Amino acid sequence: MAKLLAMILAGGAGTRLEPLTRERAKPAVPFGGRYRIIDFVLSNFANSGIYRMKVLTQYKSDSLNKHLSRSWRMSAFLDHYVETVPAQMRTGMDWYKGSVDAIYQNLNIITDEEPDYIFVFGADHIYRMDCRQMLDFHVQNKAACTVAAIPVPIEEGREFGIIDVDANGRMRGFVEKPKNPPPMPGNPDYCLASMGNYLFSTDSLVKEVVRDAANEASVHDFGKSIISELYKREPVYVYDFATNNISGQEGKERGYWRDVGNIDTYYQANMDLVEVDPVFNLYNDRWPIYTQPNNFPPAKFVFADRENKRVGHAMDSLVSEGCIISGGHVKRSVLSPKVRVNSFSEIEDSLLFENVTIGRRCRIRRAIIDKNVEIPPEMTIGYDLEEDRRRFHVTSGGVVVIPKGMKVA
Repeated sequence: MAKLLAMILAGGAGTRLEPLTRERAKPAVPFGGRYRIIDFVLSNFANSGIYRMKVLTQYKSDSLNKHLSRSWRMSAFLDHYVETVPAQMRTGMDWYKGSVDAIYQNLNIITDEEPDYIFVFGADHIYRMDCRQMLDFHVQNKAACTVAAIPVPIEEGREFGIIDVDANGRMRGFVEKPKNPPPMPGNPDYCLASMGNYLFSTDSLVKEVVRDAANEASVHDFGKSIISELYKREPVYVYDFATNNISGQEGKERGYWRDVGNIDTYYQANMDLVEVDPVFNLYNDRWPIYTQPNNFPPAKFVFADRENKRVGHAMDSLVSEGCIISGGHVKRSVLSPKVRVNSFSEIEDSLLFENVTIGRRCRIRRAIIDKNVEIPPEMTIGYDLEEDRRRFHVTSGGVVVIPKGMKVA
């Protein structure tokens, strides 16, 4: 069998997710109540039978390192691992200057592991993918590099890096955010957008990152610096993510992929999960999303005093372990572990991170409340955005964000 290695790029600053990234790396941001964003790409590799993963970290990585070391313990006996690799300045006094430079500065990993093929994936997308199917496509076409791409409506193509391919899937052009995107073969209404996930034959990757390091004019980005030129010299193929088959996956989820790059898209991706019949189903036990197991008690709903409207309940919501809904009402929301909602409070269309406490008679709507925040009684959030802007961060889409540990008064 071919020897495989996954190198996962988790070093970005994630400034567009501020203030959620004020004290943590973007891949460590909670998602779906009990997960971290990075759990999705790691679960994809684990479920695909690819058990050697190096996570390249850089900015504010303590929370991410803790999560990986406590959650992702694999069998050393079988040489399976998820290992974090901090920026080490192995090639000079610079931090990573881009995604390509992150690989270049860690070429010693490739020398030590001697893989035949290397996956270079991002750590900040929400999706399910059988990476073995991409590998089969890569080997079948004898590619130097294979780029994963997702079909998007052609009118949306100007928001992405768009790939032009021939009828066999071989790349013949790559343009960043074009005004007139080239259509995909056989479907003129759609074009192929790069997902930022790459599979390389090892010799090709090493040759290209070394070449890039010698180019002082390079921006050291895989899309702009490597892929946009490599297809002119070597066979580069494009894997259509919409053809990927996942066990237990319903047809409507095929091709689901979200780049949660800013607060509003991150918020909406979480809201997708609370639908009665969600397009992305966390409950597919044939392709589970793995994360840290917690020894918290079950979620608890208390008080059935209907006469005084003191009833603890949650509707169309995800409620994690350790939560106590104590006479409060929760609707279309995602609650991380150890959240407490006290009597007569109303929570709607909101994300509450771990260890958040909501006081009595609060009204909260379209808000993200980061961990370890206590909301005092009688407070209203999300109903008067002008007032909220004076105290909190409010996105262009009208989502109120309260940072981790903020003292709210």
